[in-house]
Amino acid sequence: MNRALKMMAAIMLMMAFAAGCNKLEDSNSSGNNSSDSIVTPIVNAHDYVDLDLPSGTLWATCNVGADTPEEVGDYYAWGEIEPKDSYDWESYKYGDVVNQRFEMTKYCTDSCWGLHGFVDGLTVLESADDAATANWGLDWRMPTKEEWEEIYQNTSCTLAVQNGVKGRLLTGCNGNSIFLPFTGFRLDGEFIGPSLGIYWSSSLHAGFSERGWSFHYDMDGCHVCGTYERSRGQIVRAVRVKK
Repeated sequence: MNRALKMMAAIMLMMAFAAGCNKLEDSNSSGNNSSDSIVTPIVNAHDYVDLDLPSGTLWATCNVGADTPEEVGDYYAWGEIEPKDSYDWESYKYGDVVNQRFEMTKYCTDSCWGLHGFVDGLTVLESADDAATANWGLDWRMPTKEEWEEIYQNTSCTLAVQNGVKGRLLTGCNGNSIFLPFTGFRLDGEFIGPSLGIYWSSSLHAGFSERGWSFHYDMDGCHVCGTYERSRGQIVRAVRVKK
């Protein structure tokens, strides 16, 4: 009799344990900690997302200088790799002010803009002058103008609020997305455009060597690209390629 009671108790204990396991699985499947949740890959301690773009380009989830997608990060002049207090031609790295006019010493396609007629024909930032590469390592770089155009053409761009921060959500056809907060930009010692997002590309405007191509957005929508003076302080979002 005692043996039968012991067997029955063991069976009831096993049934209770199984019920507890099933309840835990049900709870996970409907919560944020599901085992089916997408795990964001990491390279050099930085997350990235595959948006299923035609080129296969992978986009970082955070700006350079930021630890979360909602943080703005650091501002850089085009071709510079460190943030600074003031963004103007007087402090810009590649050139000099001559007769109240800035003349370039690198990334120049027109002798009219080059110091003493200097021309090097470079139209894309080299790794040493790429803020993403310099700060995150060789696996990362700034996107080109064409890569910004690609993400514009192959994602939806919607207004979003993430953890209380306003910005734009770029969502690929596979459902993956990146969040771009409103960043504004810095000119001289001033912060301008709090309801504007603006990011550098690594591409120079070949016809106007004092300008770099940028991707920008505002409350009205996203815009493919615009060009701005290289001395301005703007934000950088990094990309990498599939391996």
